[in-house]
Amino acid sequence: MSKKEKITVGGQAVIEGVMMRSPHFYAVALRRSNGEITVDKKPIKSLAQKWPFLKLPLLRGIVVLIESLVIGIKTLTYSADVFAGDTEGEEGNETSLKDNNTKKDKKNTLSPFVLILTILFSLSFGIFIFIILPLMIAQYLKMNVFEFESKIAFNLIDGVVRISVFLIYVIVISFMKDIHRVFQYHGAEHKAVYTYEAKEELAVENARKFSTLHPRCGTAFLVIVMVMSIFIFSLFTPASFLEKLLLRLSLIPFIAGISYEIIKYSFKARSNPLIKILILPGLFLQKITTSIPDDGQIEVALAALNEVLNAEQVSYKQD
Repeated sequence: MSKKEKITVGGQAVIEGVMMRSPHFYAVALRRSNGEITVDKKPIKSLAQKWPFLKLPLLRGIVVLIESLVIGIKTLTYSADVFAGDTEGEEGNETSLKDNNTKKDKKNTLSPFVLILTILFSLSFGIFIFIILPLMIAQYLKMNVFEFESKIAFNLIDGVVRISVFLIYVIVISFMKDIHRVFQYHGAEHKAVYTYEAKEELAVENARKFSTLHPRCGTAFLVIVMVMSIFIFSLFTPASFLEKLLLRLSLIPFIAGISYEIIKYSFKARSNPLIKILILPGLFLQKITTSIPDDGQIEVALAALNEVLNAEQVSYKQD
């Protein structure tokens, strides 16, 4: 069996395109305003390759989460630059699908300072919206509405509020025209991955028939994180609001690690009837975060996927 058949692939929708990731490479394919597909490929230098102990269960989930965030921000910024250049009628420095490996694209590089600031802002925004705000609402309801003392009830309300905030956020942005386009590319990404996993030829006509809902999606991961947080937070009984907040922040990596392991296992055991029931909430939410793509969008996703698979094959032969 070749390296190409063994590897796990995943991806992310970006502005007018798709990023696909394999163990050692990621590629961004974008549909330019002139109809051309631009593909940009980069190697992945994972921390787990330098420090093998990071491949251990729980730790590997934290590493994947951090690296996915970094790559996600880089590729989103890159796609935004290309889209802005097309909108302004600029040619830019991006290369075509035929010669993308012969030129360097300066726009695909963020300075370490800007990247760190962007990551910190993204993390701060997410922590405020999905950790601090739900905690404040739960604390208010406890003190001024329900007036209860049960720690289990508090964590349950906190969890329900967190999930509600997340659902409202996703539903609101889904009505934005540009976000709807991103959700279509999200669906195209899933169709392309399904085609590869089914070992079918990576062609539009094959990918078209597959679902836009995938159990390994990041959306499903977030659902598991929020559900797991309810149970894990209930194991502790901090008294003050500050203690509750610090506890939640400190447990985020641990919860992410557990959720990653659940995602990996649920995909392997997806034929199990119980697992099918457990992954339903994540699949249901993907009905919002994915939309049916057109053939052109599927073609873009397949272009990105082909790029990382070919890169893995070349790397495997060289090794």
